Amino acid sequence: MSVLEKIRNKTGLLVGIIALALIIFVLESALSSGRSLFGTNERTVGTIAGKNIDYNDFQTKLRTAEQTYEQNGQKVDEATKQNLVDQVWNEFVADDVLKVAYKTVGVNVSDDEMYDLMVTHPHQIVVSQLSDKQTGKAYPNFAKPDGSLDPAKLAGFVQQMTPEQEAYWKKVEDYVHDTRLAEKYNGLLKKGLYTTEAEGRAEFEKQSTNYSVSYVAKRYSTVSDSAVKLSDDDIQAYYNDHAYLFKNTETTRKIDYVAFDAFPTPDDIADIKKQMTDIANDWKTKKTLGEDSALMQAENDDNKIDIGLFKKNMVSPDVDSSIFTAEKGAVYGPYQENRVIKVIKFEGKADVLDSAKVRHILIAYAGSGAADKDLKRTKPQAKKMADSLLTLLKKDVKLFPEYVKNFSDDGGKKTPPGKKENEDYPGKGGDYGWMNEKSGFVQPFKDFGLQGKKGELGVVESQFGYHIMEVLEVSKGVSLKYKLATIQHKIQPSDKTLNDINLKASEFAGKYNTAELFDKGIEENKLNKRLADNIKEGDKQVPGMENPKELIRWIYQAKKGDVSSAFQFGTRFVVAKVSEVKEKGIAPLAQVKDEVTLFAKKDKKAEGFMKEFDANLVGTKTTDDLASKMKLQVETMNGLSFGSYAVTGLGKEDAMCGAVGVLKPNTLSKALKGQNAVYVMCVTDKKSAAGAYSKAIQNATNTGLSSRVDYEAMEALKTMANIDDHKAKFDF
Repeated sequence: MSVLEKIRNKTGLLVGIIALALIIFVLESALSSGRSLFGTNERTVGTIAGKNIDYNDFQTKLRTAEQTYEQNGQKVDEATKQNLVDQVWNEFVADDVLKVAYKTVGVNVSDDEMYDLMVTHPHQIVVSQLSDKQTGKAYPNFAKPDGSLDPAKLAGFVQQMTPEQEAYWKKVEDYVHDTRLAEKYNGLLKKGLYTTEAEGRAEFEKQSTNYSVSYVAKRYSTVSDSAVKLSDDDIQAYYNDHAYLFKNTETTRKIDYVAFDAFPTPDDIADIKKQMTDIANDWKTKKTLGEDSALMQAENDDNKIDIGLFKKNMVSPDVDSSIFTAEKGAVYGPYQENRVIKVIKFEGKADVLDSAKVRHILIAYAGSGAADKDLKRTKPQAKKMADSLLTLLKKDVKLFPEYVKNFSDDGGKKTPPGKKENEDYPGKGGDYGWMNEKSGFVQPFKDFGLQGKKGELGVVESQFGYHIMEVLEVSKGVSLKYKLATIQHKIQPSDKTLNDINLKASEFAGKYNTAELFDKGIEENKLNKRLADNIKEGDKQVPGMENPKELIRWIYQAKKGDVSSAFQFGTRFVVAKVSEVKEKGIAPLAQVKDEVTLFAKKDKKAEGFMKEFDANLVGTKTTDDLASKMKLQVETMNGLSFGSYAVTGLGKEDAMCGAVGVLKPNTLSKALKGQNAVYVMCVTDKKSAAGAYSKAIQNATNTGLSSRVDYEAMEALKTMANIDDHKAKFDF
């Protein structure tokens, strides 16, 4: 029985339903969508715990998820799409790994418990979805007088849902159910972890005790690698004994590649300057701010209206100072500033206040930056409403606080968590206090206040909607500033230049299309060979390349030695060769032979050094005597502890850090095989920190263990499930 059915059996409450609240109620982690198969006959998106995830099954979930996402009024752009594909994959992991583990240990959530979590004592997921994100209080149709969530209103809401609304509710219920399963499972693991008093005391000892040691070391670097001779059998034996060191936890690829970068030519720069000259001439004919704004929006690289107030010293020195004495409407440029060609227009000058205090009422419209996703008000309707309210306020400005409360779409008017209704806070009554030119408000908002007069009322448009504004107070300080409008184009290569470089890269790829020819081509053309290592199939970034998805897909369809065609990444064209393929699991000896050989040589050095130390330790009592016999030096280290990361002058040496706690003082150790040397050591002093053992150490250690469960338990389950993720092969 679902919670929905249980509620209907338990309650007859009828409460009005607000569609807006329902949409807010939808999980933020809702499922989403994907695309179709691209260039492969492979039908398996991945493997989880031995189960193949079929493309059609995956795609069906994505389609359903995409519809759900779009029903909430949200647009699925490329970035969102990829995030949602990952979320759907995680659902498969949850179903085939996590839920199986929960079932195995007997973790479940009963109907009665779900009813309690959804209605009687709502889970935080339910509370957060029905609460205003700024104030932290429940929405009015679900709230008690104190702003907390009212279970009775929630039950009535569920009682009256439409079929579409029930589908949303079911998603929330499923999410709460799965979250509660995870909480219970992790809770069991945490309860199973315990630090005994003996372990607590041992931890205290490790943390609080420092040692002084003297040691005699023979470093591996004193014998060159070339002096150590190994047979193939030696290398094979080392590999057999240490194969675990060469295990790849994930499949990776390595590529060598060459990059052909397109830079703007003198002709490209000249063409941009000519375009900007034409724009400047056209701009001179524009007479109104509206015409100027339309031209800026059409011609700026970012399609933004760029108008600002500047002091003279804030403007580039490349700009002729005559612009500041010219008549309004004068156009200057084009001129180059760094990697941008600009044209500016003088829109006038103004005395700008150092600071001003304002309040506002925001009237948003559908599609504006402050609009709720269910807002249906059009832009003309918003303007008409703002003008009407302004007319009323000019007759009686005392109505301003009431209009803020009843009409403003600015979320800042709401009382924030921790504040009482009678306390002041930024945004209360539409009042954000004093502001200056550096304040973080949008420019039209600041301009009205800093160029206004005390008591002035008006309507200002910004990307958030229409602001009905009043200047409450003004400062005495005033600065003269110049209003300049700007149109700019980045200096970048033209299509012709890009095509020329693309052709050059494509010719290289076609001529040097084997592994051997690729290396030969780099040498013949005096190119710089680059490399990218440890590229995973699901990676979304490769250094030096924008959105390398198609390249990575090719890499995982290619074989070792294959050479790609030219891939374009912005103004860069890349030709790549797959130089190494590392499959998941133990790497074959042939692939890691160089690395194995280095390890084996170090091991052989250590074997010889230890025999040498053993022979000289006979009858030796001190490090001074040992150093004298072996013609080495005595070295010291103070403040060494079990948790030390490195030994001064020797590097990371876990063997020495571990040995200090068990060695008897002033007694030589046996020869120890370290990471950088073989050494014999002696503890010369031991100091314990002041203070006695505290139960807090035991508790802190236990807390540290428990805190790792939420992440590490899931990662351990995923590792045991032997997951192979091949989503990148598909054009979702």
